[in-house]
Amino acid sequence: MDTYSDFLNKYPEYETTQHIDRLRADDYRRIDQAGHVYLDYTGAGLYAESQVLRHQQILLENTFGNPHSTNPTSIAATRYVESARAFVLEYFNADPAEYDVIFSANASGALKIVGESYPFGPGDQYLLTFDNHNSVNGIREFAHGKGAQVTYVPMALPDMRIDESQLFSALEKARPGGHNLFAYPAQSNFSSVKHPLEWIERAHARGWEVLLDAAAFAPTNPLDLSRWKPDYVPLSFYKIFGYPTGLGALIVRRSALPKLHRPWFAGGTITVASVQGDKFYMAEGHTAFEDGTIDFLNIPAVEIGLKHIQSIGIQHIQTRVRCLTGWLLENLTALRHSTGVPLVRLYGPLTTEARGGAVTVNFYSANGQTIDHRSIEEAANKVGISLRTGCFCNPGAGELALGISRVELDVCFNGPGHENRLTIDDFRICIDGKSSGAVRISVGMITNFEDIQALLRFASSLLR
Repeated sequence: MDTYSDFLNKYPEYETTQHIDRLRADDYRRIDQAGHVYLDYTGAGLYAESQVLRHQQILLENTFGNPHSTNPTSIAATRYVESARAFVLEYFNADPAEYDVIFSANASGALKIVGESYPFGPGDQYLLTFDNHNSVNGIREFAHGKGAQVTYVPMALPDMRIDESQLFSALEKARPGGHNLFAYPAQSNFSSVKHPLEWIERAHARGWEVLLDAAAFAPTNPLDLSRWKPDYVPLSFYKIFGYPTGLGALIVRRSALPKLHRPWFAGGTITVASVQGDKFYMAEGHTAFEDGTIDFLNIPAVEIGLKHIQSIGIQHIQTRVRCLTGWLLENLTALRHSTGVPLVRLYGPLTTEARGGAVTVNFYSANGQTIDHRSIEEAANKVGISLRTGCFCNPGAGELALGISRVELDVCFNGPGHENRLTIDDFRICIDGKSSGAVRISVGMITNFEDIQALLRFASSLLR
């Protein structure tokens, strides 16, 4: 196996990220002390010790009350919440006059806000790509329920990129004067393909509003909302900097906010509600979408986390991830059994061009049989490597990658006893022994060269 010097010869720009190695040794020392090889950054980022200590300091030095008041402790909480809200916009270079921030539990919660509030009606359209997280797919149920048309744009093997000719054709079919919503991920959480941000303005020019899922993209890439102007941007903060969990946001264009109408109201979302009068009046802006009392004790940690990433430099993070991913791709896909059979089959691009740090594969035996992804995870667990297996809540990409056809799915879903309930084991039987998932190895901010080498040693141990 090649050495670190070979790696640097191929990726000399990696040396510009050596400050992250020093940071890992100090602020993330627990990783190496415990012998962890963490390669599930698309699942969750890792937090720094300094983030937790700074948040602890804020909590211990202040007294915070429910921000739905104007007493001194409430005002103190409100100041920290609004400071974090403003810094989210600053971090993504979003003009506060153009964008607002709605805090939510996570990206899925942010997407639900759009789904339940978007003014779909008969004849309106929800256009989305095969490559989407289930929380984006789930919006189709709101669209169906209101009589809107739902259309999926397919993607193609082997790179798993969207068929642009079909996408552009679909974008020409916006309903004039209607409500047309186009949704896609800036980066796939399955294949790590980066889909073009140029689609945003192309869609706008043809009468579409755009929902850009940034959950997998934002942790390792800059997103400049002064240049790219999607209408809705859902994200989860723990995927970017690890702590806190349970907080996400919907960054939304102020011009789009008045179009969103909630199907209910809750504490904190209204100015006036009457029992006897059977009437309520929604608050304006982000307030109308933040149900109940927001997580005011954890929200200060959002600003701390973003400033931590800012201090490292998102461009340095992007460079580091690209270099390590390139090395992983080249060396993992080169592994062959003694029979000549490749050890892995890759789902997604073979190079680092327009792709992120998630490498999704299935492993194969010397006779070409798929090795159950669950057994790969079990084996990795024994040597301290954290991977992710399954379809990663992305059924469109999973079905294409794993060769699961529409006919097989129809037979399965219409089978006896499958009308309302289908377990994973039932599904495996339905698809007649095909793999129902894959192995995702995802590189992130704190990944180092030795992590990749550890994964490659593990993979090599499976060769026969």
